[in-house]
Amino acid sequence: MHNTKKPAGIAERIYRQLKQEIFDFQLLPGDRFSENDIAVRMAASRTPVRQALYALEQEGYVEVQPRSGWQINAVDFDHLESLYDLRIVLELEAVKRLCALSAEVLPLPLQSLKQFWIDAPQLADGAEVASHDEVFHMTLVEATGNPEMARVHRDITEKIRIVRRLDFTQRPRVSATYHEHGLILLAILNRQLQEAQSRLHDHIAASQKEVRQITLHMLHQAKRGAIR
Repeated sequence: MHNTKKPAGIAERIYRQLKQEIFDFQLLPGDRFSENDIAVRMAASRTPVRQALYALEQEGYVEVQPRSGWQINAVDFDHLESLYDLRIVLELEAVKRLCALSAEVLPLPLQSLKQFWIDAPQLADGAEVASHDEVFHMTLVEATGNPEMARVHRDITEKIRIVRRLDFTQRPRVSATYHEHGLILLAILNRQLQEAQSRLHDHIAASQKEVRQITLHMLHQAKRGAIR
């Protein structure tokens, strides 16, 4: 996927709404539509709709079909595998740097994570937990203080969001995430590098394994309401 300048104004609103609909499985791989369809639905002219669609095309979410409008791109699982691999490299390095801090140092972001994932009662809503799961992993990287690592990690997080959220359609996965995040945090707070990296790697690998098993049928189930 290539970086592109995001559209502004009305086009920005349409761009964000369409992307969110893709993330929420309201628009599925293979779905077709015309610029006019979107213009009517968004109460906008075709010019900002076209600008929004071109921006989404540059990011790899949609493609234009000659004489037949636009189509949501299929999920590229090979590309997702590569993104997961890069994510693991970044997060393991982040854990290494956090564990290298002196025992007296407790970054405020890690305190906030501990309060949510260990101290507070568990949330039941899978979609809400999925959002907090993203924040957990991004916070680990951001807490290292390296803005470029954080930027690359944020980009990866957005690109895998469409399938990553399927991890949280069932209650057991939600409970497992709380448990695994808690163990990762405790290992970091206790400066147990090998333990923290091992648990983090296994945690992400479990999610990656679920991604491999995702099918178009599961996406259709999600559209019918498996994810709220």
